[in-house]
Amino acid sequence: MKYGHILAAVAAEIWAVDAMKLEAIVGFLTLQAAGEKFTAEQIEAKIAPQTARAVARREGAVAIVPMRGVIANRMPLVTETSTGGGASSEQIGAQLRQALDDESVKAIIIDCDSPGGNVQGTDEVSAMIAANRGGKPIVAQIAGDCASAAYWACASCDEIVMNGSSEIGSIGVYTVHDDISAALEKLGVKKALIGAGKFKAEMAPFHALSDEARDYTQSRVDAYYDMFVGRVATGRNVDTDAVRNGFGQGRMVGAGQALKMRMADRIGTMQDTLARFGVTSSTAPRTGAFATQREKRALQL
Repeated sequence: MKYGHILAAVAAEIWAVDAMKLEAIVGFLTLQAAGEKFTAEQIEAKIAPQTARAVARREGAVAIVPMRGVIANRMPLVTETSTGGGASSEQIGAQLRQALDDESVKAIIIDCDSPGGNVQGTDEVSAMIAANRGGKPIVAQIAGDCASAAYWACASCDEIVMNGSSEIGSIGVYTVHDDISAALEKLGVKKALIGAGKFKAEMAPFHALSDEARDYTQSRVDAYYDMFVGRVATGRNVDTDAVRNGFGQGRMVGAGQALKMRMADRIGTMQDTLARFGVTSSTAPRTGAFATQREKRALQL
């Protein structure tokens, strides 16, 4: 496989993401590795229309910061996957900082529909939100999913509001090690690893993990999980045991159950939340012509 190393590298990242979404990402890359190519228009059409419209904007004195699609640290590796765009935690942080520094902005809404993403950069966004909690209101508005890394970030908000049909949770961290040695053997390929440093090649996909490598990898996953749980516990004002033994335990949770578990604060739409900050329905978001054309192309494909 021409892109076999890329696939292994993506899977081996440490993820705080819905498992089905990661499967979709790897599936898209597998198609690329097999030689199937997409035109720019086809890729554009594969991005969900709501994600395409998700740009930072102002509604009255309210700044709206989008958190849509898979989250990566910088320029997303997964922006062009099959089910809807991506977001950069670095960009989200910059947009939040701009809104926080703008005196004309009286409140910030994080417009979230995300399956989560890479762990790197996520806690920094959550920490920025936590550091400004109690000042200019920061509200997470969930219209769809707020899963894993997305919830990690949004848990620090002053308030979490969910659409009635939305879901939240997927608190957990994982990674994957692909052992492709058997597949290579069938092809008559034997890899000789030559390196320096005792553990430099221990995660290579050309052999099974040793017990030592597995323990080390588990310790990294556990460390990020502890960080995740701690941030959620602080943001939601509960102890860490409540997060570990409740809060879905890695599963997604519907709006009603999320309120009972104290994972969220209220049920309401974006329009409801905007109205609370004095933004009337006449100034609510509208679908632009560009987004309409994108939807038409998506339907054609």
